[in-house]
Amino acid sequence: MTRVAAVDCGTNSIRLLIADIDIDTDGALHDVCREMRVVRLGQGVDATGRLAPEAIERTRIALSEYASLISDAGATAVRMVATSATRDATNREDFFSMTRDVLGSVIAGAGAEVITGDEEARLSFNGAVGELDAAQGPFVVVDLGGGSTEVVLGDESGVHAAFSTDIGCVRITERCLHDDPPTAEQVDAARSFAKERLDEAFARVPVEQARTWVGVAGTMTTIAALAKKLPEYDAEQVHLSRVPLPRLREVCESLIAMTHDERAALGPMHPGRVDVIGGGAIVTLALAEALERKAGIDELVVSEHDILDGIAISIG
Repeated sequence: MTRVAAVDCGTNSIRLLIADIDIDTDGALHDVCREMRVVRLGQGVDATGRLAPEAIERTRIALSEYASLISDAGATAVRMVATSATRDATNREDFFSMTRDVLGSVIAGAGAEVITGDEEARLSFNGAVGELDAAQGPFVVVDLGGGSTEVVLGDESGVHAAFSTDIGCVRITERCLHDDPPTAEQVDAARSFAKERLDEAFARVPVEQARTWVGVAGTMTTIAALAKKLPEYDAEQVHLSRVPLPRLREVCESLIAMTHDERAALGPMHPGRVDVIGGGAIVTLALAEALERKAGIDELVVSEHDILDGIAISIG
């Protein structure tokens, strides 16, 4: 067994997976711990092009907690990946310097690396489909993040096409949804923005070949928990659950129309997602409409395993 640590730092959250990899058999991951903190690293990046100092500091605090967990667990290798927010930021070296200071104190030379949207998409696919029956493929895996959305088509032989487009729950909220609740005009603008950006992805990824839609990341998992009417978030019940599209639409339209306080009162809702889940629901609806039309897909399969698992697998 090799013990590794994977860190995924996105626009909205930073997550940690410490896992054992059985390199002598099938390379399967065996979780030691999973952690998530909402740090909103991408705060304002869409408008300013820069990472806010307070956002970097929130991330530093969370990463310092993770460094202690990595040290205590005895992980021998760590890979930290930074995605959409840092790709867009002109002052991203401030962020990378901080990660080298924090992680380098645990494992010499460790720090964050920025990856392309294409690699982000491939890592997400590798993490998401490992437990699914190959007969359900080809799969279209969608990683709906804070600043970008990755659309990946593949099957048991690997990834066939992938594209990362600059739309996510934070980006669309900051750009379009300014009132509480958003006005009809703001929602219409957000729907148009989502369709425009997703059309870019669909022009590059032949989703009409897919048989199964797999959704990963916080927007999708939260929507699944709400669709199942869970009193509180339960990862075991959410993982590999299936949401029929009529129920998906019902939940998403409800989230879009709610006030901030109404969303906050929902049992499965993480506090860090309250103000951006409506934007995520708009992107999810646009995905559902397109995949039903193009591929005849009538349900969403939600996976708790995603890019974080893909990062861990890549270390082994």
